[in-house]
Amino acid sequence: MIKQPLSTITGIDTHAHIFEQNLPMVQGRRYSPAYDALVEQYISHLDRNGLSGGVLVQPSFLGTDNHYMLDALKRYPKRLRGIAVVDRTISAQALDDLAQGGVVGVRLNLVGKTLDDYAEPDWQAFFQKLAERGLQLEIQRSFDDFSRFLPAMLTCGVTVVIDHFGLPAGGIDLQKPSHRLLLGMLDNAQLWVKLSASYRSALDEAQRQDAFAQLRKACGGIERFLWGSDWPHTQFEDRTDFDAQYALLRALIPDETERNRVLINNPAGLFRFV
Repeated sequence: MIKQPLSTITGIDTHAHIFEQNLPMVQGRRYSPAYDALVEQYISHLDRNGLSGGVLVQPSFLGTDNHYMLDALKRYPKRLRGIAVVDRTISAQALDDLAQGGVVGVRLNLVGKTLDDYAEPDWQAFFQKLAERGLQLEIQRSFDDFSRFLPAMLTCGVTVVIDHFGLPAGGIDLQKPSHRLLLGMLDNAQLWVKLSASYRSALDEAQRQDAFAQLRKACGGIERFLWGSDWPHTQFEDRTDFDAQYALLRALIPDETERNRVLINNPAGLFRFV
């Protein structure tokens, strides 16, 4: 895989999706796109905003067939990395092949799903394989539920990225024991937080600022924060766009040095751009 020196990285969007509406989609999906989101369109968004790289996250509705994303990674090896969706029974060789193709982690979208017992041997073996290869585990689930399953995932040493502020619907509420429990876990260096898609939690500006302040305090700084556009904002396409989400980051972190930490330094190593 071709890597780039840190000096050439101007910013990394760590959460975006590409797809075509005629691709095979999984049964039982919660959403079916009625449009195409092409990698060329995504690259144009990066270029217009002066960002050097991006991370493509496999859409849940495409299931474990990562070929469309892998093709984009092959076309833009310097600029793009990928987060795949895989079965927990995936072989070590298959994970190695994905990593060779630019994949740096796997995703578990647990929204709307019954939680498994992640302490089971099969799950633990899966997490161990990820940890041994330095592949991260990205989780999308409600803020209320993370404390129920994170401890079992962390035992093998895998790095876990919490998507979309942790989806704290209506904001982080310190009156909720589950919210306090998750905040109390965030001093663990294995846990990272993605500042993305606050609209999926219906956060207004004050709630977004408060959530960031609470998460920052719990993490002990900004060294484990990332930013993602969530382009093309599936199911919210008419309410926001790439430029608006990038502008929200600048409002959330007005200090340029701190913002560059979140845009450049933090993701560069985690997503293997350097």
